[in-house]
Amino acid sequence: MSTAIIQYNAGNIQSVLYALERLGVDAIVTDEPEQIKSADKVIFPGVGEASTAMQYLQHKNLDTLITALKQPVLGICLGMQLMCTYSEENNTDCMGIFNEQVKQFKPDNISSKVPQMGWNTITHLQSPLFAGVEENSYVYFVHGYYASIGAHTIAQTNYIIEYSCALHRGNFYGVQFHPEKSAKVGEQIIQNFLSL
Repeated sequence: MSTAIIQYNAGNIQSVLYALERLGVDAIVTDEPEQIKSADKVIFPGVGEASTAMQYLQHKNLDTLITALKQPVLGICLGMQLMCTYSEENNTDCMGIFNEQVKQFKPDNISSKVPQMGWNTITHLQSPLFAGVEENSYVYFVHGYYASIGAHTIAQTNYIIEYSCALHRGNFYGVQFHPEKSAKVGEQIIQNFLSL
């Protein structure tokens, strides 16, 4: 089985590579269309800012490439947000794979810091992506924007507001948290994705 990690200017690629290595998976890091299209599984990581990331993807035609992929694709953090229709972060039109809007957290009190950084629970798990993962398992988050709950939501988290921490549509999956930094639970989720 071949796994491709999409290389672009907003990836947390090294930690994803290490997580795959721990599972005994050799992945290639690439922005070459043919290598991405021929991979059995594609991971689309992301840390950074939405508008510059989208501009880079459009410049390289990676946005149209990603939306046309037929194999399982996993977007992580910003990667998931860019797969939504729109992000409030610098008023950015995104790829539109998931019919959700990405909004900025509005702190409701002094104790609610933005961005959310650290461990939080995931609930309402409803996908083979979460096989063997218990309700209220802890995973690791770093983000100041969130996707609303909608038709494609397959897991939720509460921080200031209840929001989508995972989305699914067809062969596309997205997680807001960082499975590569989420210890055994994250490893299980990555393994589940590779087994889809």
